[in-house]
Amino acid sequence: MVAIKAGDVDRAIRHPSPQTAVFLVYGPDSGLVGERVRRLVAGTIDDPDDPFQLVRLDGDEIASDPLRLADEANTVPLFGGRRAIWLRAGSRNLAPALTLVLNTPPQDAVVIVEAGDLSRTAPLRQLCEKAAAAAAMPCYADGVRDLGALIDDMSRKVGLRVEPDARELLLASLGADRVASRSELDKLFTYVHGRDVVTMEDVAAVVGDVSAIAFDAAIDAAFLGDFTTLDRSFTRLQAEGTDADVLLGFALRHTLALMAARQAVDTGSSHAVAIGSFRGLHFKRKAAIERQLRLWATAGLNRAAVELGQAIGMTRRQPQLAAQHALKTLWALAGMARRAAR
Repeated sequence: MVAIKAGDVDRAIRHPSPQTAVFLVYGPDSGLVGERVRRLVAGTIDDPDDPFQLVRLDGDEIASDPLRLADEANTVPLFGGRRAIWLRAGSRNLAPALTLVLNTPPQDAVVIVEAGDLSRTAPLRQLCEKAAAAAAMPCYADGVRDLGALIDDMSRKVGLRVEPDARELLLASLGADRVASRSELDKLFTYVHGRDVVTMEDVAAVVGDVSAIAFDAAIDAAFLGDFTTLDRSFTRLQAEGTDADVLLGFALRHTLALMAARQAVDTGSSHAVAIGSFRGLHFKRKAAIERQLRLWATAGLNRAAVELGQAIGMTRRQPQLAAQHALKTLWALAGMARRAAR
């Protein structure tokens, strides 16, 4: 069985086992999931733009016709060489289709499955964690070490040195979504073009506090039941071009932090101590977090996490309706907060 630890995924992508026929890349950080899928594709075939080398399939369509995936995986390449099948999981169970592939692993192709957050009992995850010819790769929000490596790698590529205090501010400002973090770093490095050093003033001017400020108004409003502020903040984020699934990713991270804080309170910690689970929390936001902690019980937070996970999946399956799915879900959270406050 090949259940790869989160900290070992990058190494496994750099040196994939030649016996692996199916890679499952999953987790709540959709940006990191997508990035790692693209790296696997690039490491498998010579030209990702060549439709004879890379085949993209929809998971729900494959779930309704499981034999199609096995047929595609065992198709002899027209011009020789390796092929990659990029399969995006949807709402339907892909395990039967992948079982057929794993029973007779293809010789000249690999299947790379891109999925959202999966529970331990999800059939797709269980299958790929137990099958000898599969590898399950979890993708969680970047920790300090991951963010540090990302900052160092991107700054080195553009020939910039990030001052220690600037790096600390970046570590506190990024992390909920890999794509959002890369975007902010690209913006920062463009801002300092022509210089060789990034200062804390540069970070404050361009990046600000991405995860703790840019989305805070909308997320806090949802968890406090403030519909007016939620609508206003959501409209502003949409006008700025914020992807709905990125916002939902931040909201899911916030939910998980609240769950950790709630557990600490339930086991005897004070509210002030419990909110220490919020990394990089600005002092001006502590009062709002404490109010949320008093409003939300564990059961409600579990339900919120499920709602957000499902909404992230919907935004990926129906990108044209992503904003509507996101706002509907945040409204639902605000309604739950309102009811809890009564």
